[in-house]
Amino acid sequence: MTTTPADTSGGGTSVGGTTAGGATAGGTPSAPGPPGVRTWREFRRSPIGVGSLAVLLLLAVVALAAPLIAAFPRGYGEAVLAPPSTTHWFGTDDLGRDLFAQVVWGTRVSLTVGLGASLLAIVAGALIGMAAAYFPRIDTAVGLVVDLSLSLPILPLMILVAALAGPGMGTLVVVIAAFSWPEVARVVRSQALSVVRLPYMDAARVIGGSHGWIIRRHLLPAVAPVVAVSVVLTASRAVLTEASLSFLGLGDPDSWSWGTILHNAQRSGSLASAWWTTLFPSLAILTLVVAATLASFAYNDARNPRMRK
Repeated sequence: MTTTPADTSGGGTSVGGTTAGGATAGGTPSAPGPPGVRTWREFRRSPIGVGSLAVLLLLAVVALAAPLIAAFPRGYGEAVLAPPSTTHWFGTDDLGRDLFAQVVWGTRVSLTVGLGASLLAIVAGALIGMAAAYFPRIDTAVGLVVDLSLSLPILPLMILVAALAGPGMGTLVVVIAAFSWPEVARVVRSQALSVVRLPYMDAARVIGGSHGWIIRRHLLPAVAPVVAVSVVLTASRAVLTEASLSFLGLGDPDSWSWGTILHNAQRSGSLASAWWTTLFPSLAILTLVVAATLASFAYNDARNPRMRK
């Protein structure tokens, strides 16, 4: 029986099927670095993900730089229902106000409401979902509340609550968040349930770790990728919901949003006679929702090891 000398010409010794140089036994290089770095590296390889992220960043820049791009639309104008031209890129409405300026300033309000409602819903849903998975005694009660909330007709209830509370940006943020957290809680709870039963969670309890420390140190990082995807999707749905409520006249009357532009077009009767009054705000809503959805899908694929293979 002969022994084969160790090969010292290539990339190091083999440990568990992986060489010390960072390659697997089959020769496929493994991505070095922490999971976040690997996820970002894979995300950058997706043209759809990078393009969608660029669109979202462009919308954010437009929202932040709205005063530098266009003057706040107010008062009246001489060109009433003027079609798109070099003077008015998106045309004008029934009062002669520039639609391009309305869409630009509407980007700021729509994104503010969407992000504000999304953050409130994410915080509430993530905390409730992790608590339900970590403490089995409250899991049944939380599950019943979440299932009941998801079975209700959300849009009519939002309309009722927003009408009773009065129009305003703060009202929209709270109302949308109040009806958006159950879906986040269900997704986070499902992910957390697969984590709380792992051996290292039991080891953390054995060494005397407090509940808060275990949730903050071990459970929260495990569900963080799901929360990151939920932030983008919840924000896009919140923008769509805000547009629906503003279209019904429940938005902030002192500010512009994409739904407010559509509401003014419907109220003035220019929906059929002036197509540009509805086309451009609708395209803005569609662009945001599609970009957010594609970016979340690309991120989810990038952090999935099976998709990377």
